[in-house]
Amino acid sequence: MEKFFNPESVVVIGASNSPFNLGATICNILKDYLDYTGAVYVVNSKGEQVNGCPGFSSVPALSAVPDMAIIIVAARHVPGIVRDCAEKGIKRVIIESAGFAEDGAEGAAMQREIDEVAQSSGMRIMGPNCLGTLSTRNKFCSFYGVNPSLVEMNQIFEVPGNISYIIQSGGVVVLVMESLYYDLVGINKVVSIGNKCDVDEADLIDYFQKDETQVIGMYLENVADGRRLMEAAEKSRKPILVFKTGKTPEGAAAATSHTAGMANDDLIFDSACRQAGMIRLKSIDELHSLPKIFTQMPLLKGNRVAMFTNSGAFGSIAADLLAEAGLRMVTLSDRTQAKLKKAGQVFNVKNPVDIGPAPPQTYLDIFEILLAADEVDGLWPLLSVWQTFVIDCLEELLKMCRHYDKPAAIYTPNAISKSIAIRTGRRIPIFETAEQSARALCVSFMFYNSMRKRGGLENCEIFAAPGME
Repeated sequence: MEKFFNPESVVVIGASNSPFNLGATICNILKDYLDYTGAVYVVNSKGEQVNGCPGFSSVPALSAVPDMAIIIVAARHVPGIVRDCAEKGIKRVIIESAGFAEDGAEGAAMQREIDEVAQSSGMRIMGPNCLGTLSTRNKFCSFYGVNPSLVEMNQIFEVPGNISYIIQSGGVVVLVMESLYYDLVGINKVVSIGNKCDVDEADLIDYFQKDETQVIGMYLENVADGRRLMEAAEKSRKPILVFKTGKTPEGAAAATSHTAGMANDDLIFDSACRQAGMIRLKSIDELHSLPKIFTQMPLLKGNRVAMFTNSGAFGSIAADLLAEAGLRMVTLSDRTQAKLKKAGQVFNVKNPVDIGPAPPQTYLDIFEILLAADEVDGLWPLLSVWQTFVIDCLEELLKMCRHYDKPAAIYTPNAISKSIAIRTGRRIPIFETAEQSARALCVSFMFYNSMRKRGGLENCEIFAAPGME
């Protein structure tokens, strides 16, 4: 798998100087934007060079055997090109062309032909109908159509992170990457697997156990091999967050037409997730909103949660969300309540703890009291930023959470734009909605329970983020 993300040389088959040629955009991002140091060759009918990349008229004519081939030509030409790659000795191929099993019987026949070549030659294939791979640390990207001038793309590569994504749809790749521009979680690797005629989600889960990945996010429209997926997930020591379509007959039909796979029985998939320790997500936005609870906070090791708000209304709202998330609003002990009374400006010392206008020290005292309480497993602050000192207090809260080894899922009930600005400017893991923060606590506890049952807590690898040592 490593060579799919870190090849020493590649050939882009189908890249040319024609207007709007997609293969040429791959050459451009590698050579002009990422300063890829490996050799980049191109194959096109004219044998012309593209953006300084040497051109050849066919795969057999290549002057060297590249580590990987990226194919982006009309589907009808792909089987023959794959055979040429096999004969040339190219062992890794990304097929970005569409028009295979997702497109009917003729396309399915071409996909089977490709499979046969791969099996007989020992070749590994990603796709077809995919975008391929992206690696921030190695500064490699095989995605077509990327505009190198985008400032946000620069941020992705300049600040590598620890979450890796396995995604069937290219469109979801774009959604996730753009959403993380404004969050604290950086990307390690992204792979778009499309129809996954060969390389599938199980292969990649196994691979991500061995690199810098801390959290694995998946978007699936179907499961290629249920048994292999479960085996890979059960062995994983890293959280696997999965959003799968096909819950309804309409969704299953749409998935089939998109990436060719029959959407598997949803109840069976749900049961498999629980058994193998995968966390099934409720919405597509959870793919990018939830990982920071793992990369920025300790795990939630119990279901007893204390809430702290400076607006009583949000305490009521949160109580319902907490129950829906399967967590418990803890009953604070008499000792804890006595300490809270001494903090001053506290309207309610029972859970949820509610304060009115108060100075910074009151916030800090309450954080300390609640995190230190034996009966509290985690904290849910719902604090409106009505003064800038609240932001300073939230920064101190991060240190306290690490000290007490208890998480806080922070929600600031302000305009989302304001919350995002605070999050990015001060590097505070703020969730954008109360629902997101409740779910974050829920999935943290789910992963803890799963690892505990599998006896894998001592090997858990989610604590390597800066500041979490």
